[in-house]
Amino acid sequence: MSEPVSISTGIAARYATAVFELAKEAKKLPALEKDVDALDAALSVSADFQSLISSPVYSRAEQGVAVAAISKQMKLTPSMTGTLGLMATKRRLFALPQLIGALRAMVAEEKGEVTAQVTAAKAMTKAQQDKLAKSLTASIGKDVKINMAVDEDLIGGLVIKVGSKMIDSSIRSRLNALQNSMKEVG
Repeated sequence: MSEPVSISTGIAARYATAVFELAKEAKKLPALEKDVDALDAALSVSADFQSLISSPVYSRAEQGVAVAAISKQMKLTPSMTGTLGLMATKRRLFALPQLIGALRAMVAEEKGEVTAQVTAAKAMTKAQQDKLAKSLTASIGKDVKINMAVDEDLIGGLVIKVGSKMIDSSIRSRLNALQNSMKEVG
């Protein structure tokens, strides 16, 4: 792990723990989950928001004002709004993506869920995703939430990552394995 990423992760973990504990104490975990989803969606679609959190051009005051306006527009909870304001004041907004990831993990852990990163060669229907989630739930023993991605280079099949476990049933990996075994022979 590179140093800047580990620093961001450490900073985000401290903020995430504080926000999570406040939400848990106030019994507002569903509201926190909505905040996390809203922030994640905003970061993924807004280049301006990404620039705001990562660019040193903006002063602490400008970041604080912008984050307050964004929080009001998105109707974020007071604890999340305050945390974002504090992060802006301390020039820590660059750690927002890691904060979102850490909060997702904490909420999932609290709910007894685990997230499966599923990569498929083509988009899966909702019914297929539900069937896969049900199968993984039976295998793992925890509720499984699917995070879906599409990679046409797989040719066919799936790559499933749950925690430290990985199941690769893609045609690409099977072809690579066949190619390697043929190299050993000849």
